[in-house]
Amino acid sequence: MLIQLTYASRTARALGPADIKDILGASQRNNLKAGITGSLCLNNGIFLQQLEGDRAAVNALYHRLLKDIRHRDTAVLDFCEIPHRRFTGWSMGLLTSVEANRQLFLKYSSSADFDPYSMSTATLRSFFEEVMQNVRWLE
Repeated sequence: MLIQLTYASRTARALGPADIKDILGASQRNNLKAGITGSLCLNNGIFLQQLEGDRAAVNALYHRLLKDIRHRDTAVLDFCEIPHRRFTGWSMGLLTSVEANRQLFLKYSSSADFDPYSMSTATLRSFFEEVMQNVRWLE
């Protein structure tokens, strides 16, 4: 059964470009082996990630993330069964707060700062739908 899990967490410390590159590389390698696809957004020290794949594989990954010292305040924001994957082109894409993406982050935020913790399920789903169609990805 395919599922989709969306979670948010705060970074435990400031991350530099090398940290982000390492996280993306490790995610791509590990997710490819596990059959997991998805996207990772990073803005204002907040990770927002949508994972899709087999329920057991996604569940195992999420439990590893809970133990990862780079994350704090981890929370599941959405979980659902899906008929098909949306992120078929990559094991993990990264969306960062480059200027071209800032308007998108603001469009779905209830305040001037990006805060996925305050977003409704419908808003999160709309955000990721637009992400799929209109953003600059780092791969």
